[in-house]
Amino acid sequence: MLGSDRSRPAFHQSYEIIRDKILNGELPGGTKIVEEKVAAELGVSRTPIRESIRKLEQEGLIVNKRVVKPTEKDLRNMFQVRILLEGFSAKCAASYLKEDELESLYNCVEIGRKGTVEEIMRANERFHEIIVNASNNQVMIDIIDRMQSTIYLFRKTVVFYNRPHLIDEHEEIYEAIKARDGEKAERLMKSHLQADLDFCLHLIGN
Repeated sequence: MLGSDRSRPAFHQSYEIIRDKILNGELPGGTKIVEEKVAAELGVSRTPIRESIRKLEQEGLIVNKRVVKPTEKDLRNMFQVRILLEGFSAKCAASYLKEDELESLYNCVEIGRKGTVEEIMRANERFHEIIVNASNNQVMIDIIDRMQSTIYLFRKTVVFYNRPHLIDEHEEIYEAIKARDGEKAERLMKSHLQADLDFCLHLIGN
């Protein structure tokens, strides 16, 4: 059932509940989303559920009324975009990140070494967010933002399955940005994301 917060539209609450169920694995890839069933479970009409599904389709979490189960091609396509955009962003970060942002970036690395799985997830997300925002290119930021939910699924996979060298790579990227070496930061970010892709593909193949 939806919460008692009546100031927020049923659509927003429904959307967040369904999205969270997908992101936490309660609704695994391939699950068919039946409007009537979800509406009954949440105690709302089908209209907000339909709107929620439409938004989740735009975010890439639902395809043809089913929870996304990315194919190898889907993964490659998405990471190709990320490698290009985040590689460029890392290069920008080396030129434009301020000292306090550099500190925040280093904090993400520290949490990545010592935190709980949830803390590491948030730090991982924040690490990439700081770097993407450094591009100061709203079009690029919006493209990455639209992909965030799907990216979260992959981040969760690489953190949960403890991909080797993940945090070491973050620290190397941080060091290159701190040293204002844009070319190196871009190269390291690209190889970091390629390693994420290879790791996810390996898990799919098993």
